[in-house]
Amino acid sequence: ADIRQQNQALLEILHGELAAPSAAGKIELTVAPLQAARDQAVSHFDPTHGGFGGAPKFPHPTSLERLLRHWTASLQRGEPDHQAETAALFTLRKMALGGIYDHLGGGFYRYSVDAEWQIPHFEKMLYDNGPLLALYAQAWRATQDPLFHTVAEETGVWLIREMQSPEGGYYATLDADSEGEEGKFYLWTPEQVREQLTTEEYAVFAVCYGLELPANFEGHAWHLRVAAEPAELARRLNVEPAQVNAWLTAAQRKLFSVRSKRIWPGRDEKILTAWNGLAIRGMAIAGRHLGQPDFVASAERALDFIHNQLWRAGRLQAVYKDGQSRLNAYLDDYAFLIDGILELLQCRWRDGDLDFALALADVLLDRFEDRRNGGFYFTADDHETLIQRPKPPHDDALPSGNGIAVQTLLKLGHLTGRTRYLDAAERTLRWAWPAIEQMPNACNALLNALEERQEPAQTIVLRGEPAALREWCERCARPYAPRRLTLAIPPGAALPEGPLAEQHPGPATVTAWICQGLECQPPITTLETLENHLTGTETAG
Repeated sequence: ADIRQQNQALLEILHGELAAPSAAGKIELTVAPLQAARDQAVSHFDPTHGGFGGAPKFPHPTSLERLLRHWTASLQRGEPDHQAETAALFTLRKMALGGIYDHLGGGFYRYSVDAEWQIPHFEKMLYDNGPLLALYAQAWRATQDPLFHTVAEETGVWLIREMQSPEGGYYATLDADSEGEEGKFYLWTPEQVREQLTTEEYAVFAVCYGLELPANFEGHAWHLRVAAEPAELARRLNVEPAQVNAWLTAAQRKLFSVRSKRIWPGRDEKILTAWNGLAIRGMAIAGRHLGQPDFVASAERALDFIHNQLWRAGRLQAVYKDGQSRLNAYLDDYAFLIDGILELLQCRWRDGDLDFALALADVLLDRFEDRRNGGFYFTADDHETLIQRPKPPHDDALPSGNGIAVQTLLKLGHLTGRTRYLDAAERTLRWAWPAIEQMPNACNALLNALEERQEPAQTIVLRGEPAALREWCERCARPYAPRRLTLAIPPGAALPEGPLAEQHPGPATVTAWICQGLECQPPITTLETLENHLTGTETAG
């Protein structure tokens, strides 16, 4: 509620500036707010427990992703920002080790009621887990920290196992309570754990997950969080780390099996288009970075479900439940779904997906854009009349629809050469500039878009035989390059009119086109030349 009040206050403060068309054209966009947002985030960082501020503590994936991108950019400039690095990576580690993460089943709970990430509100939301899955996969790609790999892998597996409907869409939430009690499904006593495990397994598991410490849930139960990391346990016990991990893995499997026989929390089986867009993006990013084809296939099933069930006569629907799709979709539904499609296209090319993304983008421009002042309304122009037609610039629990819309329009504009997408993105940034300047740390999605506008990222199009494309794709993914868009397109692909269709594969096994914005390099036909080009741009930033 506090966040919503703060956001409403922000809107009211800025209403005059955001509504004034005359000022927008005179604004000079700069990258200054990127540093200002970094400074604000670092100033709120909790150096003891990670995260920002005190209890209750929320994950804030948009802030963490912004810091991760900021740190990566600083590395490429040869001026590593260690404070941004610590704020992002220390927080991700503390969350992964804390009670906000489900150590038996994967996935994150909604928030921590304390500042130490120990005890969560036990609801699991799709809209948290999609962005957090993406974030941990990106953090693993950036650092190779095995903890991040484990968390991303387990969260993706959880999403498929417990949140994906048989038809393909992802469900909305898992409730916090079962049998009328908050967290009951997830809590243990040492006795319950001991009777399921061998002596060695229990000895290690109890120390690792805090069962030897006093009860941490209302004085009578234990909620699992990592009290001692496996490497530390191995040193303490003078045992090989592999043996400790084997005992812990065996214990986790047994306890997961026992827990699965309990009465489950309720599940909200609505399929929400916007939240599915976030989950498709997360699964695609994790599938690509972790080399998990099952995740990519899961994202594809979800996209196909939305395309088949929630795309009606050229318009999206927002909700699917009990065999019925309903409610005209909102800004977030369109923007997040386009974003998910663009990430999925980087995992594998499939004819029709880019066309769907372009059709969605056209509806955004035709039905949601404020052509006079810039920016996108939350509702379409034929939505029932509201007292105020909101046009939010800030991130809330979800990233800003305006911010994601601009990011995707810039990518689509650069890919296809369709300048109307680029023009709409520009108008939105100019409209949002007062909000970005005044509260940059509340506008991380727009900041990512601003960065794309000011310093266009690389778009790499690879054309060639699928087997040969794989090696080139893998090179384009190293090291972590969060802003690079790479498409590997096989021969005979159906492409929309424009630059993509004109990039014909030549006699070489693979041909690469590297573009920045609308400026493209001559075609590259050897992996060595690609390597040299990427190495040069990585060090130059």
